[in-house]
Amino acid sequence: MTKSVPEIEESERAGFALSRPSIKRFTSVVSEASFVLNTVLGALLLVVILEWIARGTLTDVGSFLTSTARPGMTTVAAIFLAMIALDAIFGRHYQSFIIAVPALLIPAFISSQKQFYLSDPLYPSDMLFGRQIFQLLPAMLQARPMAAVGVFAGIVISIVAIIWTARFIYKASPSLSRTGRIWRLALAVPVLAGLGSLMEYSQYSWIRDRLNIIPMMWDQKENYRHNGFVMAFTFNIPMANVSAPDAYNANNIADIYADGSAFAVNNSKRPDVIVIMSESLWDPRRLSNVSLTPDPMPTLRATQSGNVFSPEFGGMTANVEFEALTGFSNAFLPYGSIPYQQYIRGPVPSLATFFRAEGYSAIAMHPFQEWFWNRKEVYKSFGFEEFRSEENMPAMEKRGIFASDESLFEQIMGAADSAENPLFLFAVTLQGHGPYEANRYANNTIRVDGKGNLSPAAEEALSTYAQGVNEADKSMSRLIDWAKKRNRETIIVTFGDHLPPLGRAFVESGYMPGMVATRRAPLDVMKKEHETPLVVWSSKTGTRKNIGSISPALLPYHILKTAGMDDPFYTGMLGRVQKQYPVVDRHMLVDAKQNGIADWSISSKSIPSVIRDYRLLQYDMMFGEKHGQSRFFPGFDWLNNPDKWTETRVPAESS
Repeated sequence: MTKSVPEIEESERAGFALSRPSIKRFTSVVSEASFVLNTVLGALLLVVILEWIARGTLTDVGSFLTSTARPGMTTVAAIFLAMIALDAIFGRHYQSFIIAVPALLIPAFISSQKQFYLSDPLYPSDMLFGRQIFQLLPAMLQARPMAAVGVFAGIVISIVAIIWTARFIYKASPSLSRTGRIWRLALAVPVLAGLGSLMEYSQYSWIRDRLNIIPMMWDQKENYRHNGFVMAFTFNIPMANVSAPDAYNANNIADIYADGSAFAVNNSKRPDVIVIMSESLWDPRRLSNVSLTPDPMPTLRATQSGNVFSPEFGGMTANVEFEALTGFSNAFLPYGSIPYQQYIRGPVPSLATFFRAEGYSAIAMHPFQEWFWNRKEVYKSFGFEEFRSEENMPAMEKRGIFASDESLFEQIMGAADSAENPLFLFAVTLQGHGPYEANRYANNTIRVDGKGNLSPAAEEALSTYAQGVNEADKSMSRLIDWAKKRNRETIIVTFGDHLPPLGRAFVESGYMPGMVATRRAPLDVMKKEHETPLVVWSSKTGTRKNIGSISPALLPYHILKTAGMDDPFYTGMLGRVQKQYPVVDRHMLVDAKQNGIADWSISSKSIPSVIRDYRLLQYDMMFGEKHGQSRFFPGFDWLNNPDKWTETRVPAESS
């Protein structure tokens, strides 16, 4: 019988297996796999370069990528997934590199520069004050003209390179098939959503636990080193949400002792109170192996009451100002946060509200633009009646590009002499702001002898800085002479916000091992790198002596006690803190015997009760239900709820 279907030979079967459709499918799979592999390798290379830039070294990048705690490979995986998702959205291979490379490497470079000058890495909150940096850029570049040329050339080259690369990649990369786009999105979106649970460091994350990733929010330097730039930066995104302390509730606030009579019995003669936060004011004679003649700060030295233990170095003035005006501490806020820009969104008790409730006028002054550090809105929230800034002050004499202390002090004296009521005046100077260019002053009267240790550039910067300190000292001397002649008692408080950014002068003189201060170190090192001069002086009683080293948050206590006033919080609560722990730093408490208690906030030991109460009251007033407002902040409560106090409180008449 004849076969109706011809028999298929083995060679013919092989031909079908290798038919054009089969070869096409096989080629497509191989091509797709090569595209994916290239993206994986690109993500890995990008993470290596990113960490190299952010850390300034390749030394521990290898261990970061291979550690059994897996932040390194998790970062690579997250970047890879984000890149294939972007490719799917754009519809072409490798388009994600156009976005990912600058979006990751530019912040890493900025972070490395921030660590170089200010010791801290880049935080998400830093994005809030980009405008401030651009405003100060002329001063920074004026001090380093070659750097200015380099920055400009770098920006131009980078823009040209990005545009050229983007065009090249677009033309050279093939289109993605519909199937390729779908499977990329199907893989990337749910996995990235799962990884999103890593962000909230204060909440348990099953994924983070499985990956053995540990947020180290108490030590950001270690956080960025161990978890890498991308992961650590991500952990810091939720920092605007401040979690309530475990013990926070109405009953525990009610259990904190408050002297209810303090607000009603102030029999002070109501002196004028002038508080001056002097930009970068520090004693340059503390430098090792350097001689400065004559003494750049004889008046400040003769009237010095103690030192302020600044929580900052070289910048972040607003955080020091926050403590000094409110009596609240940065130690209880997320590391890297900026209260002025993140948390002050409505009325907050401050020295201004206290003094206004006592019948004072409250004025703030700063010879710069009112938007800087969000001061215009913050001062309103703090209860100041008036903010005199560059926009509404007379034209002022300049030192370099900054208003001189002498011209600002003229405005301070004029405001006090013309005030009808007792006056609380808070001023922030500007002249001492860095960088310290060689030609800021026509004639430097302070001779600097680096004894062969300082390079010419470091010696010039120190000479400019010392001259500025000398001019600040002369302005202070004039202010004291003026106050002595007044009929009304005048209290003058001045302090430095942080050490100046003197860069190489610190290293070359042997004062510090690096150009920026450490955040965690033994107490003697911390004091060396964070203490600034403090003067608390009265025209009637002279200098308030032996204050020692205190956090800026404890300044309100000393100001009110010098003025002869009491308050449930500013002298009551802060008085108890001052008695036991005059320095409350994020990483260290310093007790009355000058013993340092390192890492107190993460210690297995219980937090001292007075610090616990202090933290509870701060949270209550800044983020909580204000259970303690009427008991601890009666002046603030009276100003904001006058009807409640009509029958029980009348501000004292001005004398």
